[in-house]
Amino acid sequence: MEDYIVSARKYRPMNFDSVVGQRALTITLKNAIATGKLAHAYLFCGPRGVGKTTCARIFARTINCQQLTPEGEACGQCESCLAFSEQRSYNIHELDAASNNSVEDIRSLIEQVRVPPQIGRYKVFIIDEVHMLSPAAFNAFLKTLEEPPHHVIFILATTEKHKILPTILSRCQIYDFNRMNVNDTVDHLKYVAQKEGIEAEAEALNVIAQKADGGMRDALSIFDQVVSFTGGHVTYQRVIETLNVLDYEYYFRITDMLLDNKVSDSMLLLNEILNKGFDGHHFITGLASHMRDLLVSRDASTLPLLEVSDSVRARYSDQAQRCDTKFLYRAIKVCNDCDLNYRASKNKRLLVELTLIRVAQLTTDDADAWCGRSPKKTLKPLFKQQVAPAPSTSGATTVSAPQATTSAAPTSVQQAPAASQYTGPQAPPSPQASGVAALFAKQQSQGEKAVPTLKQGQLSVSIRQPQKSDAPVPQQSVKQEPTVHTVEEDFIFNENDIRYYWLEFANQLPIEENATAGRMKNLRPKLLTDTTFEVAVENELVSRKMQSMAPHIVKHMRTQLRNSKIEMTVRVIQSNEAKRAYGNVEQFKMMSNKNPVLLKFKEAFGLELN
Repeated sequence: MEDYIVSARKYRPMNFDSVVGQRALTITLKNAIATGKLAHAYLFCGPRGVGKTTCARIFARTINCQQLTPEGEACGQCESCLAFSEQRSYNIHELDAASNNSVEDIRSLIEQVRVPPQIGRYKVFIIDEVHMLSPAAFNAFLKTLEEPPHHVIFILATTEKHKILPTILSRCQIYDFNRMNVNDTVDHLKYVAQKEGIEAEAEALNVIAQKADGGMRDALSIFDQVVSFTGGHVTYQRVIETLNVLDYEYYFRITDMLLDNKVSDSMLLLNEILNKGFDGHHFITGLASHMRDLLVSRDASTLPLLEVSDSVRARYSDQAQRCDTKFLYRAIKVCNDCDLNYRASKNKRLLVELTLIRVAQLTTDDADAWCGRSPKKTLKPLFKQQVAPAPSTSGATTVSAPQATTSAAPTSVQQAPAASQYTGPQAPPSPQASGVAALFAKQQSQGEKAVPTLKQGQLSVSIRQPQKSDAPVPQQSVKQEPTVHTVEEDFIFNENDIRYYWLEFANQLPIEENATAGRMKNLRPKLLTDTTFEVAVENELVSRKMQSMAPHIVKHMRTQLRNSKIEMTVRVIQSNEAKRAYGNVEQFKMMSNKNPVLLKFKEAFGLELN
């Protein structure tokens, strides 16, 4: 019985043409060999299993070949090539830096550098996982790496280039190896299967390539594992069963359920997936990727971006036509939010189930409530529109109630003095005062219990309770009563009271007016007379803002302080009034002028000002 060799070693490339997925790098190395423009140090970096060490060995073998082919490859027949194939060449030295990372190991390497090659032109040192060298070893290696003998070439290989010292990087030619794409991996697996006489379905090899995540060595290892399980007949279903992979079928089924709003069926399918041992986080990330693939499949120009087989690509294209673009955008966002919150969630299954419910509700009419957006905010007007009085010839005022909503209780109409109540503007509030308007509209709907009153020349009707009957209300005749003037006592207040209720008003502003609230907290109202206070602001922009809010502020002050004569003025601070910010030295001089003992204290202890 012959010794078994895994596919990753048995089918390791022996020349540049057989290297998979690194065409640009192999052409560059071949041209450098053909023209004789070889550097003294190379750095091959990239993910695992993409051919860094393999290309280093091919490069070392080719530059020592005594009879290169016209294509620039090693002949495989000369003494140097035979010695390399039989692993007895003294011109190629491989060092594992993960286990030989000390200064002594580098010193031993430097001693070997001095010995010239016996066969061939170059002595090649391949240092794998070079990022594992200690800082002291890197420093000991610097001089030799910068100016080695003419017969020495260093090839450094690493998966983590960012861990290598910049002084090392500057002395090397850097080659970045690409991750293998799915198509290249599938083609190579087909080649290996053909050589081994194994029957393999294209969908099965595609799953293996995706599972390998861009590494050819991983793909060949998984391929050997699947072949051992299937006995040489690699099918899609057997690969799914062997690797325990969530295949496309689950995601296609659950997407159809979500599009049809079948929440209960999607819950049952999720339970089936979890019972098979799959993690909820893995499922939700796969669902997000599936939605992304559907979004890509909606456009024929982006359809080739899917790294899947032709049959699966056709299924993606068919299902994508059933999905609306807006649905896919929102579904990706909801799944991504679940992915971000999964680790911190206490009930992870409930989080995944809630995500499925939200995605299923995206196709309903009330989709905005489930797409992760907050409901639309509408600002209520600050002042209700006054009802214009109807003309009357009989001397009595006639009031018509609205047809949609009327008051079930008797209509109460009062006439109050115009001087004792604040009247708002008839025009809609300006955009600057919209946040304040929303605040007072909220206060009016929650806190105020008084029935709207009738001003002189205007009438308003109380509609606090809706009337169930839709029949038209007969017109009521309201007799005008003589005005009764009630004298109310105005309370006395001071400047501290003004500042207290000034801050109270600022704290009650809505979130949209956070900037205005912060600016108001920095202002200090000053009482000019018994009933008038002044606010000094820094510029005209703030002055206009304060003037637009002045009616609301005055109304708040009058209500809280119980004084109907309160007035507010706004002015801009003059340039000579602005206070200058003093530094530490200036502050100390001002303090020492008031208290000379501070100077003696500073000199006694030898203090210095920063």
